[in-house]
Amino acid sequence: MMRIFALALLALAALPAWAQSVPQSRDQIRFSFAPLAKQTAPAVVNIYTRKVVQTRQMVSPFMNDPFFQRFFGEQFGMGMPQERIQRSLGSGVIVGAEGVIVTNHHVIKDSDEITVVLSDRREFEAQLVGSDERTDLAVLRIQTKGEKLPALDWGDSDALEVGDLVLAIGNPFGVGQTVTSGIVSALARTTAGITDFQFFIQTDAAINPGNSGGALITMDGKLVGINTAIYSRDGGSIGIGFAIPAAMGRSVVGGILATGKPIRPWLGAAGQTVTAEIAQSLGLTKPMGVFVNNLHPGGPAEKAGFKKGDLVVAVNGRAVENSEALRFRIATLPVNENAQFTVRRGGKETLLTAKMTAPPDTPPRDLTEIGGRNAFTGSLVANINPALIEEMGIDVGETGVIILRIKRGSPAHRVQLAPGDIVLKVNDTALASVADLTRAIERLSGGLRITVKREGRVMTIQVGGG
Repeated sequence: MMRIFALALLALAALPAWAQSVPQSRDQIRFSFAPLAKQTAPAVVNIYTRKVVQTRQMVSPFMNDPFFQRFFGEQFGMGMPQERIQRSLGSGVIVGAEGVIVTNHHVIKDSDEITVVLSDRREFEAQLVGSDERTDLAVLRIQTKGEKLPALDWGDSDALEVGDLVLAIGNPFGVGQTVTSGIVSALARTTAGITDFQFFIQTDAAINPGNSGGALITMDGKLVGINTAIYSRDGGSIGIGFAIPAAMGRSVVGGILATGKPIRPWLGAAGQTVTAEIAQSLGLTKPMGVFVNNLHPGGPAEKAGFKKGDLVVAVNGRAVENSEALRFRIATLPVNENAQFTVRRGGKETLLTAKMTAPPDTPPRDLTEIGGRNAFTGSLVANINPALIEEMGIDVGETGVIILRIKRGSPAHRVQLAPGDIVLKVNDTALASVADLTRAIERLSGGLRITVKREGRVMTIQVGGG
């Protein structure tokens, strides 16, 4: 018996200090998130939107027949338009005590009316300050008549570690404000396919429909992420939720409040993620960083001394694992300030300092809607420039003419041109500008070949004979 008691004492001594104290009361046993929830929940709001949509009832069984649509138009066989009210719900976070709220773009997209309901059930009509589809973030403002609202401070999302405790607060399924707890399951998720900037916090804190735009909170009460999406088989939570990091949220909200739109800095460089094969060819011990393969002439990267073949491994000391991480790091940098890039060149690391600027809108876009009777009729085209490259996520180094929009049912739609196509040639005429395209269209006669670049592949569209 004495031997067993001695072993027990030795085992107790081996435990860390925090585990050696035996609870003496119920208060010592109880562990609760209640104080944290009470502190942060008032800054999380419910958002209800209302949109009027036009619907038409089918009155002809031939309405979907392409033959009849070709001659009578796409509205053939449809009855009189009817209005229908479409409603949706989501969540938001007060980040400015004067009534500034951040939420998801998809929560308020195309809404005619936005209503914000505070945790104390007061309702306010909200004004949309600005929205950014590429990051799925939007900023709202409500008029508080001078009253200061409870607001959350942005946290440091880069300081998060896998295993950290977090709370998710939102309005799942419209049942009312709900608090769930979990941990950070993963960081820097780049394959979620949710927004253009793939760099998410993954958590197992329950997130369900209606939680979108809600808060992901750290244990010190800071806003570390905006809950935006879940991976689900049936629409409910299975423990895989994604949040936009606070670093991105703070940057986008700041730009929208200042100018009405996000202001993203421009490096003027593009590259590819280093694979195992590329790492081996470069003599690296493991895949890491981004291999620079394109530079915009006169851009910040070229001015800073970047060269093709450089390997970018860090931005301001933050490691860069792949091209998505590099895009995220650049997007969260302040405009008109210097940033330091750690670059491997010739087997050695060097620091390059680049002044981050807003992408120039030159040459002029020359937005042109093509009319007349030709294969491009119904398309809206523009000159490619750095600002457009940034807005659309086009590869750095692309030049020429891009199709921005195509009217459904138009000749351009029928020949299968598509938004995002970069028009390289019309017949054998290479195009460098919208003016080149309009001149080439004027000279058209008979059949033609349109050479376009679509999602990185060059393809030819044959129209008519010839």
